[in-house]
Amino acid sequence: MEFVFALKQHVGAPAGPVVCEGDNIKRGQMIAAKPENALGSNIFSSVDGKVTAIDDNYITIEESDTDFTSYQKLTGNSPKELIEEAGIVGLGGAGFPTSVKLNAHFDGDGVVIVNAAECEPILSHNIARIEQEPENLIKGLKIVMDLVNAKRGIIAIKEIHKEAIEKLKAVITEDDIEISTLENIYPMGEERAIVRETLGILLEPEQLPMAANAIVINAETVLKIREAVEEKKPLIDKDMTVAGKLKEDASVHIFFDIPIGMKVADVIEKAGGLGKEYGEIIMGGPFTGKRTSLDAPVVKTTGGIIAAEEFLPGPKKIGLLVCACGANKERLEEQAKSMGSEVVGVEYCKQAKEVKNSRKCENPGRCPGQVQKVMQLKKDGAQAVLISNCTDCSNTVMSCAPQLKLPVYHCTDGALRAVNHKLIRKFKKDE
Repeated sequence: MEFVFALKQHVGAPAGPVVCEGDNIKRGQMIAAKPENALGSNIFSSVDGKVTAIDDNYITIEESDTDFTSYQKLTGNSPKELIEEAGIVGLGGAGFPTSVKLNAHFDGDGVVIVNAAECEPILSHNIARIEQEPENLIKGLKIVMDLVNAKRGIIAIKEIHKEAIEKLKAVITEDDIEISTLENIYPMGEERAIVRETLGILLEPEQLPMAANAIVINAETVLKIREAVEEKKPLIDKDMTVAGKLKEDASVHIFFDIPIGMKVADVIEKAGGLGKEYGEIIMGGPFTGKRTSLDAPVVKTTGGIIAAEEFLPGPKKIGLLVCACGANKERLEEQAKSMGSEVVGVEYCKQAKEVKNSRKCENPGRCPGQVQKVMQLKKDGAQAVLISNCTDCSNTVMSCAPQLKLPVYHCTDGALRAVNHKLIRKFKKDE
């Protein structure tokens, strides 16, 4: 089986190959190193095998007789050295090198917040791992707290995950670690929403959690930190959810320790194989995932692979309402094209503030209303609207669009229909 390792699986500069074509490689061996004095992360092979190709973007290895229960161990000594050497990055999707994030040092009442929200619908591997290994999450959190000199640790988790919460409570013995529960709405996992809900501080879109004397770190990242420090294991395996239009229709599969570099097609085969009819394959979650191909490799930030439902034919003319918390303009345009619709207008949620080369919501998950934006799309000639809005924004769209005789499509529809999940439309507090 062929494994493909992207040289850029993170924020920063691509890693540089340290192997040559024809080399025999062992699982856990470094195959590409981050450039010296540059932001980046190391890349390790998740398999035994031979290097068959190297180019500017990828290293390809033909796997052979891998023992997936073992690996070459890291050589660093201190926790900080091991985390950097291991190539750990933000595994919630951001991909920012974790060793750089942990350069922070608190002098007062700093807090480390574990983002265990499992924010995207369908994705469920983080909670499953926590239910199996609650003690390892606490160990990882303690390592991070010690590294940055934090006085407190908070695990932010949706209140619906009662089993995971109870298992965490059973292993928390420290007075400096607590659990904070979140509403079951999207985007409760956005880091500024996490800070707002746990600390009562609303950060500006440009601000990082450090402005609230906090660090927010994804639950899987915390678990991988523990592996690197206690087991000297590099980042070579990834937990993920595989779901959608599979041969076992409308199914959701959770996999632990999928080897990074495995092709999407091979991961889907582990879930029983792809069904005959599907609309697109999404890497990531329904809100922020990207369209991918069967030949694409799993990377460090891969959290989900979803075979979405076939696209429903759209109207001749459609308007886009872009939310900073969900799919961006380019992603909605891609979906509109697959629906056979011409985009006649683009509007942005009124709270989607431009920050550098992207947009961030001024108050994630708390929407002031979208009537003006929907009315403008109607004036532009839209016969329907395609939105990427969060739960609360979707509520406000549904309060006006139907009255304007505009059908509403959501960027998550294909993924959610594929697993018979309730669509993102009108949300009630008791749901």
